[in-house]
Formats: sequence, C-alpha cells, structure tokens
Amino acid sequence: MKAILALEDGSIFHGTGFGAKASAAGEVCFNTSMTGYQEILTDPSYKGQIVTMTYPLIGNYGVNAVDVESWRPHAAGFVIRELSPVVSNWRADYSLAEYLEKNGIPGIQGIDTRALTKKLRVRGALNGFITTEEISDAEAIQRAREFVFVGVDYVKEVTHKESFRWDEKDEQSAAFDLVRGSARLDARNHRKPLPVADIPIVAFDYGMKYNILRRLRQHGFATQVLPATTTAAEALKYKPAGVFLSNGPGDPAALEYIVREVKTLLDHGIPIFGICLGHQILGQALGGKTFKLKFGHRGGNQPVKDFESGKVEITSQNHGFAVDAASLPSNVAVNRINLNDQTVEGLRHKTKPVFCVQYHPEASPGPHDSTPLFAEFRELIAKRG
Repeated sequence: MKAILALEDGSIFHGTGFGAKASAAGEVCFNTSMTGYQEILTDPSYKGQIVTMTYPLIGNYGVNAVDVESWRPHAAGFVIRELSPVVSNWRADYSLAEYLEKNGIPGIQGIDTRALTKKLRVRGALNGFITTEEISDAEAIQRAREFVFVGVDYVKEVTHKESFRWDEKDEQSAAFDLVRGSARLDARNHRKPLPVADIPIVAFDYGMKYNILRRLRQHGFATQVLPATTTAAEALKYKPAGVFLSNGPGDPAALEYIVREVKTLLDHGIPIFGICLGHQILGQALGGKTFKLKFGHRGGNQPVKDFESGKVEITSQNHGFAVDAASLPSNVAVNRINLNDQTVEGLRHKTKPVFCVQYHPEASPGPHDSTPLFAEFRELIAKRG
C-alpha cells in the first residue's frame, strides 16, 4: 500500500502505508520518546495532529487494551521510519498496524523521519496531509494547505460528554507491583493497595489522559470528571475541596468560554491545580496571554528548573503553545522554566491556592520526577481545611 505525506510548503514524502486505507489532514509534529506510542496515539492532546516518531523502530511490543490514555486514539495520522515486522509482548492484543486499521487512522513508514524532523525544527510546525489512498501529490499538497489548526476549538471534540465519577470500585487506578519469588500470587497482575479516597475534587476534562485520573486516585482523591463545557456554578454544586484542570488539544486562545468559568473559580478561592492546557487556561484566567511555539515540546526528556527547590526535573511534555511570561500580572510568579528555551513551565499565585505546570506529572509515557506534584495538591487542600 503506497502512502504520501504532503506538507504545506510543497514537500512530499513517499512511503509504504499501514493501518487504515484513509486520508487525514493535521498539524505535523514530532515526538522524541523511544517508547509509549500507544499512549501517544490515545492522548487527546494530539487531536488534529499527524505525529512523527523520531525513534526509528516502532511497533515491536504491539498494542494492548489496558494502557490506553483515553476512550479512543485521537492522532490524525502516524509517521514512522520502520514498522516492526514482529510483535513480541505477552500483553499485546493487536499489532500497531491492526490497531490503526481498527480505528481508521492512516500510517506511513519508510520515509526519512530525520529529514522531516529537521525541517520542522528549522521551519517550525507545518500543516500536512497523510493518505494511503489514490491521491495525487498536487492534491495532497493542496489539502495540506487548506487545513487550519490555530484558532480551532478541538476540546469539544475530545471531552467526555457526560459527568462521571472516576473508578468508584477501585478497579482501574492501583499501580502495578512487581512480585518476585511467590508462586501463590499472580505476578503479572499484582497491584499496590490504594489509600482511602477522602478528598472530593472535580476535574475538568479538556482532553484528559486516564493516567492523570489514576494518579489522583493513588493520592486519595475522589474525582468527579466534568465535561469541558461545565460552568463554574455547576462544578461547585459537587462541593469539591479542590479543582483540577486537565491537559487537552489545540490553541488555548480559542477557549474563551473555559477561561471565563475558571476566572469565576479563582474568585471563589478554591484550590486549583492545572497541567498542560489547564496551565495555559489558568495563565489566561490570571491575566496572561499565550503564544504558539515554533515546533513545540513533545517527548519524555524535557529539563525543567524548579526555582523553589532548586532542582531540575526531567519531564514528559506534549504542547505547542506556551504562556507569555511578560504578560502575567505581578501577583503571579513564574516558578519553573524550560532549560532548553526558557519558556514558562510553572506558575503559582502569590496569595491564592493556585498553581499549575506546563508538563505532565503523570508521565505516561515518561519519567516520574514530577509525581510529587499530586501530593503537593493534596497538601494545598489540606492547609485550607
């Protein structure tokens, strides 16, 4: 199956198709993670994007039904150097090609992903069009040029439509526990015990990854998940001790209706913790502005300096926009920056119980340096009584 990846600048990459016989437009971006392609594909933050993996061999451990990060994969298309011809993992339910075909997502392999990544780093993110159908190069380029990413609200397309309580029966959140030397235990499925869920919170779902909800439960939060369109008044009816603002896709400047409700929550004085898109929404609600990065931060090795502790965290990130530090009012402190480009990675209000980070402390995939942020949220709520 032949495949084409076309970019808005007129570049064409020919390769071999896999996954679905389909076509899709999107913003072409790259992710530097060596593993975790299943979590990347199912991260709602990739809605409207064609993801390129920089690691050359992808698919060797297949895809399973447990490690998904949302209710379906959201990436528009998938670009890799080489698809592993062998799937070898006891947990695998599908090959990567079968999974993409099952979900209608086109993939392309056999192209020079290093050249593509270099182009995106030099030129910046480009709109593209991927197809495994019979479409000419000229038409593919035209379809890439017609696509619009900036200014579009993708959050309404990925949020859950109804409110729900996460993991009421405690069946989905416990972390795996490695067991050795016991024939009486199922070593492959043994889980660590969960604490009592004694702090009720609401979590706004702007495209939330499930591992965030798992982490919240592991830290004793009873989480009511709310659709992105929920008003502040409706959220407060649940009488939450705190509010969590999730990650999500697209341009934060297109979400004025969300920013408005978060401003109301800020006036209420309730503790708030935001990550990724939630960080950008909080930045706007606090009086700041956002801007588009040249090619974004996507991968599991981004260094972040924490000014409060003096430590450097290696973080998992996936975002193409950032908060403009110069636009923030004097009562908001920038307490973390990215050491690669000095962009804002964390904010804390100087008088209100509000903080946020641009990266992913739940890290799925990625390092666990930032997991303590969930405990910090719990401590912040506890101080409020």
